[in-house]
Amino acid sequence: MLIHSASQLLTLAGGPQRGLELGQLGLIEDGAVVVREGKIAATGTTLQLQAAYSDEESFNAEGRVIMPGFVDPHTHALWAGNRAAEFEMRLQGKTYLEIMAAGGGIVSTVRATRAASLEELKAETLPRLRNAFVHGTTTMEAKSGYGLDTETELRMLEALLELGKETPLDLALTFLGAHAIPEEYKGNSQGYTDLVCAEMLPAVHAWCKQTDTTLPFVDVFCETGAFSLAQSRQILETAQGLGFPLKVHADEFDNLGGSSLAAELGAASADHLVVTSLKDIAALAASDTVAVGLPCTPFGLAEQEYTPAKEILEADGLLAIATDFNPGTAWCENMQFAIALACRYMKLTPAQAIAAATINAAAAIQREQQVGSLEPGKQADLLLLDVPDYRHLGYRFGSNLVRTVMKKGQFYPVKENYAPF
Repeated sequence: MLIHSASQLLTLAGGPQRGLELGQLGLIEDGAVVVREGKIAATGTTLQLQAAYSDEESFNAEGRVIMPGFVDPHTHALWAGNRAAEFEMRLQGKTYLEIMAAGGGIVSTVRATRAASLEELKAETLPRLRNAFVHGTTTMEAKSGYGLDTETELRMLEALLELGKETPLDLALTFLGAHAIPEEYKGNSQGYTDLVCAEMLPAVHAWCKQTDTTLPFVDVFCETGAFSLAQSRQILETAQGLGFPLKVHADEFDNLGGSSLAAELGAASADHLVVTSLKDIAALAASDTVAVGLPCTPFGLAEQEYTPAKEILEADGLLAIATDFNPGTAWCENMQFAIALACRYMKLTPAQAIAAATINAAAAIQREQQVGSLEPGKQADLLLLDVPDYRHLGYRFGSNLVRTVMKKGQFYPVKENYAPF
């Protein structure tokens, strides 16, 4: 199919964008794209491609923006229950760490998730994935981490694996057994760290072999009240020794050095990065580890500090953004809203935020060769936006600008012929 007459075609061609180069959209006015067998075959102007592909079935974009599907590189999309009561507690002045100390936070979701069956977990998660997809997310990283025991963590990975096969979304799996200290190990964080290393990681490795699944990322929450820097290193080095790729939650509340550890170990990404030091930013910038800002999280917590994007870009770092979609602090499946927040609070331009949500986000899950841009040979994952100018992303918020999603060459209309009045 030849899709033509886009007001603007954003190709994001050329690979991940480092430092002040962030925001190179590869924009083609009156653009067109050819899709064959689920992949991009060519991009160019409408005039060029209509002449070169005159026999191709065609689709008129009618002056709308065409761009790559969003890649959301940090989510906790699968869980059971909700934490609406904690939202009220925060409004009453309780901090995130105070709620955790009172038995809330991650641990409350753990209790509900442990009690849920595989089918119940899938049934609760499917509408969330659908909502993300219709808002333009075509590839999503999704973590375990609400089991905190071997049985439930494996059940979460199994549910995510099945959902990835049953929906058009591409899901990149992450094992986050080191998300929090479970109640049965309260006061014994080292004992739980040892359990993750000695039992859980080998069990996940065996499960991947049994199910013929690519090894997931292994992540750890390096934070006060969770895992110390030494414990994070122990978990990550054990995982690396087993062949797992790595990720790190770092610097959300305290600067413990998790970002530098991520860079040292060659992790795919270091995520959150709210209170990251200049030393840690320099370490990230000297590496290929992607710095992932999660603007929905400080927004959800009504915090004032966001990822220091300016400092990361000035240091020549790789910057991406994600939703951190989760039940406690950021129940938001919508990457368009993450872009709007990144523009306002991380001070990114719409072009920078779009690049951070596509090609750089793909690099944060090591899929930049398959998705994140519209280039020949890549998956035909693209969005048709119901606007004439890409800058409406960031400028507008609270509504869905996606008219149609294409995933691997198949159209999924979002708004077609819907006119209730």
